[in-house]
Amino acid sequence: MTFTKLIIATGNEGKYREFCDIIRDAAGEGFADGIIFAPDISRMIVDETGKTYAENAMLKARAWAEYSGLPCLADDSGLEVDALDGAPGLYSARVIHGKDSDKVSWLLGRLEGVSNRRARFAAALCLCVPGEYTLITEGYCPGNIAESPRGSDGFGYDPVFVPDGYSHTFAELPGRVKNQISHRTNAFRKLSLALH
Repeated sequence: MTFTKLIIATGNEGKYREFCDIIRDAAGEGFADGIIFAPDISRMIVDETGKTYAENAMLKARAWAEYSGLPCLADDSGLEVDALDGAPGLYSARVIHGKDSDKVSWLLGRLEGVSNRRARFAAALCLCVPGEYTLITEGYCPGNIAESPRGSDGFGYDPVFVPDGYSHTFAELPGRVKNQISHRTNAFRKLSLALH
């Protein structure tokens, strides 16, 4: 990263903390002071009207960069379940109203008695540097949906997502392990390569 401040355009504190860890690992501890949680400067809400993760990420990144005049990183991500034809996908965070646990219950209800538990997390990141450039990358993490929630870390569907090569859910794995393999990390690695 060649700038000293970066807005993370999300209202999700779990996602913000995850980004801080991912960026710290990539850019070094010293950059951490330059990471800004968007709600700390405004309660602005950007409507996610895009038809893809990339479109939604770009809408958020550009809106926040224009508002603040600062570089901005936004993401849109979702869980794509094979047996549900890719749902909840783009609507993962708003498939139903309620807490994360309600969404997990919704998912497990749809998969009751279903043997195919294959799924993947998908993320699109958009970095917008005002007056200079906009970059978009995508990343994925394949895995399976567990029969029941396990673990207390993470957020969203983490308690039921078991990444390939592991027997624990994202919510059971230490954050540093999740951040080595996650969809968001894979997208961020591509972004870092594009910046060099």
